[in-house]
Amino acid sequence: MLHSASLSIGNHVFEWGTKTYLMGIINLTPDSFSGDGLLINGESGHDVSMLVDSALGQAREFVNAGVDILDVGGESTRPGADQVTVDAELDRVLPVIQALAGEFETPISVDTYKHQVAQVSIEAGANMVNDVWGLNADPEMAATIAARNVPVILMHNRSSWAHADIKDRLGGRYVGVPYEDLIQDIKRELMDSVNLARSAGVADEYIILDPGIGFGKTVEQNLELINLLPEIRELGYPILVGPSRKSFIGYTLDLPPDQRLAGTAAAVSVGIVRGADIIRVHDVKFMQQVAKMTDAIVR
Repeated sequence: MLHSASLSIGNHVFEWGTKTYLMGIINLTPDSFSGDGLLINGESGHDVSMLVDSALGQAREFVNAGVDILDVGGESTRPGADQVTVDAELDRVLPVIQALAGEFETPISVDTYKHQVAQVSIEAGANMVNDVWGLNADPEMAATIAARNVPVILMHNRSSWAHADIKDRLGGRYVGVPYEDLIQDIKRELMDSVNLARSAGVADEYIILDPGIGFGKTVEQNLELINLLPEIRELGYPILVGPSRKSFIGYTLDLPPDQRLAGTAAAVSVGIVRGADIIRVHDVKFMQQVAKMTDAIVR
């Protein structure tokens, strides 16, 4: 059983179990694994108005297609990506979050693991934080989220350079990542993140878990993880799953990122059957149909 049957994010109430919610990716990076980054000339500075216009255009498409959350991120999380400074990340996400909050009622999530970026983004209109390091990267993140009383997505992450294998056509994957017991290790480490949140004062109903597909897991482990999502659900929190265009699909089907729509649809559909509450996707219009159809069958 979930700790809470519903959650208010911004002005919207999410009723867990009634439908699958869609999170659309607004990617403000020049070096995304999926090729959808909106930032051009990332090294030499960027045209803010052009970036905002691009993000607004994408957000309008997403909202028209029925998206439930807009997830804005300014740092790539692909294997081997360069780290971005707080200032550089804020230069990317802040004007976009302000513009999105000014135009849409749709809840906005900021995809960051830095408390300074989270704090300023929330003040600018973001309604929740999506932390790919599950509060483990920045010791001040948990307190920042608790003080601002917003929901948080806690993701499991064992990414490390030591286990990254990069191929030009298919992108980065992880090999030889050591787990004693994949699901039990992930559950334990997710609960470590939950306890960091709780001890800072984040309420249980404000916590969403993401098992971290693609983050420090081999192709086979990612496939197993989607299939065994019911075990993650046993922890009692809503589940977000983000398989979209990831390299485990590419390596399974031998296809580059721009040809992974069908593979993503399969992963999304099985993820929903196995208990996902939110799916984080690039192709909102297409995946909204996949989710709606899967919901019609299983819900």
